[in-house]
Amino acid sequence: MGRIAVAVIVSSWVIPISILVNRIVPHPYMDEIFHVPQAQQYCKGNFRSWDPMITTPPGLYCLSLAHVASLFPGMLCIQAAPSFPDACSIEILRSTNAILAVICSILVYEIIIQLRPALDERKATLVAVVLALYPLHWFFTFLYYTDVASLTAVLAMHLACLKKKYLVSALLGALAVFIRQTNIIWALFVACIGIIDCTLACREASMQVENSELSVGKDKQVASSKAVTRESNLRRRRSGNTVEAVSRSVQRTSASTAYSPGFLDEIKDIFLTAWQLKGELLMSFSPFIVLLLGFIAFVKWNGSVVLGAKDAHTVSPHFAQLMYFSQVTILFTAPFHFTLHQSAILIQSFWKNQLQSFFQWFMALAAGFLSVHFFSIAHPYLLADNRHYPFYLWRKVINAHHSMKYLLVPLYVYSWFSIFSVLGKSQRKIWAFAYFLACAAVLIPAPLIEFRYYTIPFFFFVLYSDINDYRSWLLTGTLYIAINIVTLYMFLFRPFYWNHEPGIQRFIW
Repeated sequence: MGRIAVAVIVSSWVIPISILVNRIVPHPYMDEIFHVPQAQQYCKGNFRSWDPMITTPPGLYCLSLAHVASLFPGMLCIQAAPSFPDACSIEILRSTNAILAVICSILVYEIIIQLRPALDERKATLVAVVLALYPLHWFFTFLYYTDVASLTAVLAMHLACLKKKYLVSALLGALAVFIRQTNIIWALFVACIGIIDCTLACREASMQVENSELSVGKDKQVASSKAVTRESNLRRRRSGNTVEAVSRSVQRTSASTAYSPGFLDEIKDIFLTAWQLKGELLMSFSPFIVLLLGFIAFVKWNGSVVLGAKDAHTVSPHFAQLMYFSQVTILFTAPFHFTLHQSAILIQSFWKNQLQSFFQWFMALAAGFLSVHFFSIAHPYLLADNRHYPFYLWRKVINAHHSMKYLLVPLYVYSWFSIFSVLGKSQRKIWAFAYFLACAAVLIPAPLIEFRYYTIPFFFFVLYSDINDYRSWLLTGTLYIAINIVTLYMFLFRPFYWNHEPGIQRFIW
């Protein structure tokens, strides 16, 4: 029932807003001027045709072909499209993302149920609907961009991995990479947390078996000690000593189970268990290895990660991207971070181990200052294109004064500590570390500040945060609705013109 409710609720705004956007913006806009003609070339069967300005693989166009093929018989019957190429209108191509957005919301619901089976169905529905409203995801639902398809493929891959269908997960990972190359990082991340889950489950199962055997041994020893006669005092004393030894062993095992290991202990336990299970893990996750090798072969053949416009998308050490991502993430989850309760948790954590916390904050602040000073990139596209909101963020906030980018560093650092604090309530330290590495691998090489790049790591953060506060989710949903209304209004009803270029310009994320 929950997934049907999610699909109906999301469809209730996707359909009318798609109609509105297509009516007011009937022609390709921004990146659509590359994607739409390319998809239409595929509809004509010209699979060798390729626009050199397109940086991503043709995964979205292939999905659109399947979508158009499913609609074409009906369109032919009602004479809406006399031929297959005619069916590939911009409205139909955009509807690919509209359908994928509904599927994506269902996948989010399924993942929530998998991760938190005890969660009430109503709350799971609420979380799925609120995430469907996430402004960066919501906005591009109505345009022909790769973002919605990319997120949907990654979440489908993750759900299959959670259900231990590793071959299916790797195939969906290949689809995700075929839509956007950087999804290879999320495929490896999904495989990594799959391995972590397998090793931890095996370790906990072995510990439970060990505890059970020790308990059975204890019961047998106690029974035998009661059955012995008075003449076997020596034997009874030995039996009693054995019982005491077993009892102490059980207590030690229980204590080790309750003990929360440190980061290095977690790594050691997981690697030792993974080594013991190396055969099973290799068999289960070998499809991901094949996927990785295939991607490496593609990069070597292509000479770059991106397909086209290689000069404008060269890999750059843009460490400041991690700072921007942390800030955007907690701003879009402000009801979970900027609260007295969350501040109290961070302060308590700091005072609990002052020396270690001081060192962590000092190193984080130092890394933040070095990142914004030496590794903050102002891409030409960012400086020249006033249609994007990051253009105004850069000019009016980050670059408003030469000291501003340094003054923001403590806020960036607080954001990361708050993110780790929220994740730490439900996830192990090694999971948070793997997540940070995945974010770094995706974001640091990107020279251009694009909030769209933050969507997938944002979804992983929220899905694994285990936040069940009903009021905070309602507040977050209200915040998203307000932002979406403003951005859609600015896009549709506040166009402007450039003197040096004809045509209508619109504000976009």
